[in-house]
Amino acid sequence: MKYSLIVPVFNRPDEVEELLQSCTKQTFADFEVVIVEDGSQKKCDEVCEKYRTSLDLSYFYKDNSGPGQSRNYGAERAKGEYLIVLDSDVVLPPDYLKEVDKEIQANPTDAFGGPDRAHESFTDVQKAINYSMTSFFTTGGIRGGKKKLDKFYPRSFNMGIKADVYKNLGGFSRMRFGEDIDFSIRIFKAEYKCRLFPEAWVWHKRRTDMKKFFRQVFNSGIARINLFKKYPDSLKLVHLLPAVFTVGVCLLVLTSAVGRVLMAYAGGMKWYPLAALPWLPIIFFALLIFIDSTVRNRSIKIGFYSIGTAFVQLMGYGFGFLSAWWRRCVKGKDEFEAFKETFYK
Repeated sequence: MKYSLIVPVFNRPDEVEELLQSCTKQTFADFEVVIVEDGSQKKCDEVCEKYRTSLDLSYFYKDNSGPGQSRNYGAERAKGEYLIVLDSDVVLPPDYLKEVDKEIQANPTDAFGGPDRAHESFTDVQKAINYSMTSFFTTGGIRGGKKKLDKFYPRSFNMGIKADVYKNLGGFSRMRFGEDIDFSIRIFKAEYKCRLFPEAWVWHKRRTDMKKFFRQVFNSGIARINLFKKYPDSLKLVHLLPAVFTVGVCLLVLTSAVGRVLMAYAGGMKWYPLAALPWLPIIFFALLIFIDSTVRNRSIKIGFYSIGTAFVQLMGYGFGFLSAWWRRCVKGKDEFEAFKETFYK
């Protein structure tokens, strides 16, 4: 067996249906699928049963322990030479495994990862969220973009690794969030070879509304500080930018509000336009996002939505980062005590 696709699942049978359907259309056939149900109330066992005749498919149910430990559970039972970890909310293009195998045949590697894209069937909000998570202007291209401010670290929505390397590294840690970056850092620190496979991309649905998206990126900001506490050299300039952006936006809004009050006392309405000056950098950034997203998605509506998702992405991450910095770096709490209400219920 060449490849094992390992998918942890929690209460998402509909997503698993779409993923398995896309697996049946792969143009490369030497693979198995390992589904690990992580204590779900809404199980996907019936969905998996439908595909047992068309796929080499294994389904396991276990108590809830988080995605990292569920991947380890699946890896222990996988038969492939390479383990490919996928999130349940991805859909594979037909040539996904063909592109993976082409890269490995041309230049063997110990670990790899690929980028993600939005499918035509995704909602406009999902496409805007995808833009904000992949644009150079919001993430610095570190999620697989052609231009990037830091090297590429594979993430768990599309990550592959040799089975023996996975075992040597001990698999994913018990972190409840950021465990995929933790794993990627350990891959590099162990000096294994790791590459980006630019054509081995997946369609990634991500969150379906702004509230869920904010919670996702807020947790990502928290995870970055937790990673910093484990690996101080892992914190790069690009990881600080959302927090700087968040503080900057808050200060600009505060400056504008205070300016309006002071100008009202100083000279009345004629000075009010000056109070709008702090908004110019925000307006410029919003216009930049709107134009870039509109061109990339060929949709003014998605371009407009992308303004909102970009601010949610940057400021959600920024607030999470600052919150974790205060709890862990200033107040000195450990990871469990700082976030037990969020990650360790």
